[in-house]
Formats: sequence, C-alpha cells, structure tokens
Amino acid sequence: MFQSPLIILNQDTQASQGATFDRLNPITGKVATRAGAATAADAAAACDAAASAFPQWSRTSPSARREFLNKAADLLIERTPEFVKAMMEETGSSAMWGAFNCKLAAGMLREAAAITTQISGEVIPSDKPGFLAMAVRQPAGVCVGIAPWNAPVILGVRAIAMALACGNTVVLKSAEMCPMTHWLIADVLRSTGLPAGVVNIISNAPPDAKTVVDALIAHPAVRRVNFTGSTRVGRVIAEVCARHLKPVLLELGGKAPFVVLEDADLEEAVKGAAFGAFMNQGQICMSTERVIVDAKVADAFVEKLAAKTRSLRAGIPGADGCVLGSMIGKDATQRVRAMIDDAVAKGATLVTGGEVDGTVMQPALLDHVTPAMQLYTDESFGPVASVVRVHSVEEAISVANDSEYGLSASVYGRDVNRALSVAQQIESGICHINSPTVQDEAQMPFGGVKSSGYGRFGGKAGIAEFTELRWLSLQTQPPHYPI
Repeated sequence: MFQSPLIILNQDTQASQGATFDRLNPITGKVATRAGAATAADAAAACDAAASAFPQWSRTSPSARREFLNKAADLLIERTPEFVKAMMEETGSSAMWGAFNCKLAAGMLREAAAITTQISGEVIPSDKPGFLAMAVRQPAGVCVGIAPWNAPVILGVRAIAMALACGNTVVLKSAEMCPMTHWLIADVLRSTGLPAGVVNIISNAPPDAKTVVDALIAHPAVRRVNFTGSTRVGRVIAEVCARHLKPVLLELGGKAPFVVLEDADLEEAVKGAAFGAFMNQGQICMSTERVIVDAKVADAFVEKLAAKTRSLRAGIPGADGCVLGSMIGKDATQRVRAMIDDAVAKGATLVTGGEVDGTVMQPALLDHVTPAMQLYTDESFGPVASVVRVHSVEEAISVANDSEYGLSASVYGRDVNRALSVAQQIESGICHINSPTVQDEAQMPFGGVKSSGYGRFGGKAGIAEFTELRWLSLQTQPPHYPI
C-alpha cells in the first residue's frame, strides 16, 4: 500500500487531525493508496506556502529555472518504474500507458525549461514626445493546478510546468483516484532542490472536493487556476473563479469526430480510428468517439475496422495478449455498456465487442449510430467507436459540428486540399489531417472550443495563460500638460 501525505514547504505534511482516505485498486478492490485528506485549512496553508516562496522564485533567473525543470525531467525518467506501478495500482492502466505518460511528461518539463527565455515583451510606438512605452510579461503569482486521473503524469505535470517556467509558484490538487501518482510529481520536483514552497501538493477525500477547491480559488494569493477534467465539473469551477475574478484555463470533455472521406486510404484510416478510439480504453479527452464515414466506402471501412477491433484484447494489466487494460471502475464499464445497449435498442448495430468483465470492457464497434442515441451526443469515455454514415462532404461537416464539444478532430482523405478545407470548417481547437484525434506534443497549443473549454496549454501559447501583461512607460523629457 502506498502512502501519500501532503507536501507543503517541501515537507511531508499530515492533513488536519491526521485525516486520510483510501484509494482502492479498481481491479482487486484492495487499498492501493492511503492519502492525506486535506481540509480548507490545509488548502490555505499550501497557498500561504506558495505565496511566501513567490517573491524569491519570481526573481530567479531564467537559466536557473531551466536547470531545475531539466533536472526534474531527468529524475522523472529515472523514476518511471515508480510512476508505472502507482498508475497500475490506482487506475488499472497498462504498463505501456504509464511509460508513455512519463516520456511525454518529461518532454513537457523540457519544453517548459526551454520557454524560460522566450517570455518576451515589446516596445510600442507612442505619439507622446520622449515617452518610451513597453508591454512586459511578468509572473502572475500563485497558480493552482487541478489535474485528472486518466493521463495522470502528463496532465499533472502540464498543470504546473509552464507556471513554474514563467516564475510562478504552484499548488497542485491531486485527483482523488490517483493521489500517489500525482504525489510522485511533486516529490520529483522537490528532489531537484527547488526552494521550499515553490511546489506544493494537496489531496482530498472525494466528499471534500468542493470545499477544498473553493478554498484554493478563494485564497487571495491565488492569481491563476487551471483545470483539466469533465465539462460538468469545469462549469462549476468556472463559476467559482468568476465569482472571485480569477482567470481560469479549462481543458474539458470531448466528442472527437473522425471524418473518413470517400477518397481516404482506408487502411490508414482504420489504424487511426482504432488507436484514437481504444487507446487507454478510450479514457482520453481526445478519444475518437464518432467515426463519420462517407456511405460510398462505409461497408468496406466498417469491415476493416471490425477486424482491427477484434484483434485488440483488453484484460487485467500484464495479461498475455492484452494490449488494452482496465477501465477506472465497474461503474465506468456499466455506464458505457448502458450507452451501447441504448444505441442497439434504437437501431444501431453492435458489430463486435462490448463484453464486460468487472472493470474490463472489450473494445466495441457500433454501426448506424444516429442522433437519437446517447452514443451520438454524450461523451462515452470508454472503448467505443460509433460509425455515423453520411452522403456528402457537407453532411460530414454538419455531423462533425453537431456536438456541444469541440476539442479534437480528424479528417482522412487523399485530396489534401479538400481535407484541409473540411478541417478548417470543423469547430474544434485541434484538427489533424490523415492522423488520429489522440495526439499531444509539449510545444503545441492545446485546448478546445465550445463546451470543451477555453485557453491553451503548450509552448508559447501557454505563456499568456501564466503571466500578467503590463504596460510600463518611461518619460524621458518633461511632458506638456494641458492644465
């Protein structure tokens, strides 16, 4: 069993009155982690710690910040086995997904390290004689990061890396479903020798989430909030941030469309659709949810995708022949199975898969999905590919946009000029041509539109999210005053 206390001022810290909660292994039901159950007072203490460290850290040179972040990347890679073990125990993920999380998260730390000298301003021409006007970006202050469980190392690091690069101090609120995995991120960062208070982490029991998050947002030292998770929770956090006039970066749910035009390379489209729909059991915000296929090639495409789907087996992590692992819990498999049953009852065809054994669901392919079905409108967050047949490019675009979400999308077609035209008309923050919906690189602007949130993580786009843009001026000669 893992133990994950709070980390405040670089010290392992018990929650108030020693309160803890248990995260159970979703497969065995045994205790995976006993974690500190923070209160509002603990949240305030973490923010106080970050605030106390901000003056020194905000003045730290960019090369010094770069050195800390690069060292953290090296340590994260060295400690990959620890992260993988924690992810498997807490979320039922595969070892492959855990290792991929660590590799990409280390890249995010290195990208943040590179950004430290890219935080620039400008001199703005002024009409006033002898007046030098400048736009300058400065650290914002204490930043709160709230990360989810599904890609815990990637998204936990993303919640704080750019903030640190820009000279801010941070409080990471771990996900209730993976407190140890997120704790390891903070432990890696403090192991670099970061000054006390620069990185703090708190965990909370599930019933206390609202109280703790409200306390974090309300703290007067907090200047920025970022949240990755469901649209339902994101709306609540946005409302709380609005009440306190705190800027918030939201990366929320998705219902990624995967458009297959009639001239698409079907073999490549099948590979991309299967990867996008089934990687990490479909528990990714960018997961392919609606496969929108031109009717002229739909039969051939579905036949090929069915064969690919049958070749992918899900099982207990580490089981022979299983490239897919467990879902996050039995409630998740039951919820997704209910969505499949709803679609079948309303006329969809279950081509293959969908069998459930506890927390394991076999990848499922459904055909003839329509707007009357839950699988058409609601994010499944499970290993399900839903085929919607269309009869024109215009209809494909209309169906792709027929969603409240707008995070990621894909378009497959050999005529790349037409595919690009289609991509430009899809309402999403991200769209890939002839590659899957599930992709991420540390230097890319990552975020959505509509109910998928607002703001951007990644690369130079992230600088604006974690800095204040100030107008500074210098009067170099006596000005004229009208009075």
